[in-house]
Amino acid sequence: MKIESKIGKSACSDQQIYTFISNFHNFKELLPADKVSGWESSEEKCSFQVDPLGRTGLMIIEKKPPSLVKMSSDPEFSKYQFTIWIQLKKVQPDDTRIKITIEPLVNMMLMPMVKGPLKKLADGLVSKMETYNFAG
Repeated sequence: MKIESKIGKSACSDQQIYTFISNFHNFKELLPADKVSGWESSEEKCSFQVDPLGRTGLMIIEKKPPSLVKMSSDPEFSKYQFTIWIQLKKVQPDDTRIKITIEPLVNMMLMPMVKGPLKKLADGLVSKMETYNFAG
């Protein structure tokens, strides 16, 4: 089952957003500071503490400039496996649409418990991206 975010709208170009999100050194800026601590990153991987879940990690597994960054959980850090797609669609030079899709690989019995929090996470990331100045 895939969980899709709302469609967001950014006044930055698809290339500016893509350049930012395709490097995990930047990605911390988009996560909720009150929920994330112990951030460590390289360009292709990151790990961090999420309370109350514990340490988790992400790695970039696919890039399609300037429209897609696909990430997955890093088995080294994550006890739960999932995939995240961040899709960008250029409408005008300074009008980019953003959609995040999360696919948790969990037992179907757990899906009702994780669906709400993951939808909230996806929508929250899109909301942050709508207001973030990727032009720097």
